[in-house]
Amino acid sequence: MIRAALVALGLCLANAAAAEKPPVECRDIEYRDNGYTLCMVDVAAADLRLFLYGADDILFGQFSAIEDALEFDGQTLLFAMNAGMYHSDRSPVGHYLENGEEFMDVVPNAGPGNFGLVPNGIFCIRPNRADVIETQAFLAKRPDCQYATQSGPMLVIDGELHPRFLENGTSKYVRNGVGTTADGRYAVFVISKKAVNFHEFGSLFRDGLGMPSALYFDGNISRLHAPELNRSDIGFALGPIVGVVGNLPR
Repeated sequence: MIRAALVALGLCLANAAAAEKPPVECRDIEYRDNGYTLCMVDVAAADLRLFLYGADDILFGQFSAIEDALEFDGQTLLFAMNAGMYHSDRSPVGHYLENGEEFMDVVPNAGPGNFGLVPNGIFCIRPNRADVIETQAFLAKRPDCQYATQSGPMLVIDGELHPRFLENGTSKYVRNGVGTTADGRYAVFVISKKAVNFHEFGSLFRDGLGMPSALYFDGNISRLHAPELNRSDIGFALGPIVGVVGNLPR
C-alpha cells in the first residue's frame, strides 16, 4: 500500500480499487516546487501492454498510430507513455518482450548513456501485476513476464535512491519513469513538467509516492498520452511505448 505521502498528493489506492473507478487515472500534482503529471494504473483491472511494431512489422512510433490500430478492433488507448531507451532505428537498447515474443535479450552489463548508469532495471508486466525489478535480480529470478522493457538507471531500489544520484546534480531534463507497489497491484507512471535532475525525480517516487522500486524511462524525448487530461504529445517517432487499452463505447 502506498504510504500516507501519496494520499497527501491527492491519491488514495483504496478509492482507486473501487469498482466504479477506471483502470487508469491521470492528474497533475506538485511536489517540492516541481510540477508532474501522474497516471496511476490498477494493473489487476487494466489491459496494460507494450507496443513497438504493428502490422507488417511497421514501427508504431506515435500514439496516434496505436490508436488507429486499436480502433480497427473496437478498442482505444486510455493512456500511453514512451517506455525505454532505443537506438536510432527505434529498436530497444535493452530487454524487450511483447506479448510473450522476445525482441531483445537482457543486457546484463553497462550499456550506453543513462542506460549504463547501473544498476538499471526491467519493467515486467504479468497477469494482474507489474513490477520494476533491478536487472541482476531479474536475471536471478527470470520471472515469466508477458511484456517487459529494460531501461535505466533505476530510480529507487528496495526503498533506496540510486547510489550515484547527486542532490545538486546539474543534468536536468524533462524526465519520465514508472514505480510499482510492493504487491505489484499498482503501477504509477510520471512525467515532469519541467527539467529535473535524477535525485529530484527519484525522490518523488521514493519520498512523495512511497514507491519501493522505480525505473527511469527517458529524458528530453519524454511524452505522454492522457485523453482524460486532453493531452497527447506529438514529435519524432518513439521506440517502445507502454499503454492501457480499453473498449470503445458501443
